[in-house]
Amino acid sequence: MNYRLRRIISALALLLGLATWLIVNPANYEKVPSADGGQSDSAGSGAVDPLGVSTPDAKLAKDVLEQLEIKGRAPKTGYARTAFYKTWPNVDGCSLRQIIIKREVGESVKLDGCDVVAGTFVEPYTGNTFTATQKSDFSNHIQIDHVVALSDAWQKGAQYKSAEERYAMATDPLNLLAVDASANQQKSDGDAATWLPSNKAFRCQYVARQISVKYKYGLWVTEAEHNAIADILQNCPNEPVVGI
Repeated sequence: MNYRLRRIISALALLLGLATWLIVNPANYEKVPSADGGQSDSAGSGAVDPLGVSTPDAKLAKDVLEQLEIKGRAPKTGYARTAFYKTWPNVDGCSLRQIIIKREVGESVKLDGCDVVAGTFVEPYTGNTFTATQKSDFSNHIQIDHVVALSDAWQKGAQYKSAEERYAMATDPLNLLAVDASANQQKSDGDAATWLPSNKAFRCQYVARQISVKYKYGLWVTEAEHNAIADILQNCPNEPVVGI
């Protein structure tokens, strides 16, 4: 084999190897919040919800729902918020609360150090556009909600988990949303059988997020909760779970 032919064969082999590497190592990655409030890399070829949690090759929420155990509520005895966490942790010097607000506000965010002081976003529970021009607008009108309420989690398995597991669930960005304060107060510790966002366009994502959290942390659902979620997912059978 002459030198020129060997060079051609080598070049073709190199191109083939590069193409194979690109197929199995996609370069399109989304930054996904991890349980410690930081970010991890996840392939961007899967489902991505607009609130910042990406899952490659996501399973359908209706299928994962059927994997959750159905049981009655355990007693609320012994529940305390401090059984999960005492205060928002700092991540790279910034409060997790500010990190979640920044995630929701997105490109319009204006910062003063770690603090979000201005920005506009569509609040998910009401569907209303919220605009802040100063930090107090956020502190007065926006709260960080646990999508699976901590009291609800306590009554559906969390009280039997370790302190470390409860802390992880309470500070996992998958389970946190910046929402309208009054809507959050109305929700209280309700599950999908007793409370749903007034923004019907968000309900599929909302229950899919609840399924994702409960599956990730090994929590169960009541029969009424299961049926309420299943009814919602009939309208969006292709809704994926996220972050798991």
